[in-house]
Amino acid sequence: MLNIDKKADNGTLDLALEGRLDTVTAPNLDAVIKESLDGVTELVMDFEKLDYISSAGLRVLLAAQKIMNAQGSMKVIKVNEAIMGVFEVTGFSDILTI
Repeated sequence: MLNIDKKADNGTLDLALEGRLDTVTAPNLDAVIKESLDGVTELVMDFEKLDYISSAGLRVLLAAQKIMNAQGSMKVIKVNEAIMGVFEVTGFSDILTI
């Protein structure tokens, strides 16, 4: 289960994720991101309440990062220790702005 709290304001899109970002929920996040990025110059993803991320979730982050590289910036905030560990092991800590 993944809850996505979306707030858009003046070219900034804030997405607060709660729950698990896995094979089941990643397509939902991917759809929300793709339908919401028109005119967005800053994407902020709040992982404070994210419990788990799988490779499917990482793929969504990578796709979002590629889009935002072309039209602005993306940052991931409030990353907990477990997910930071996944980012470090996979090299995502070097790709993402955390």
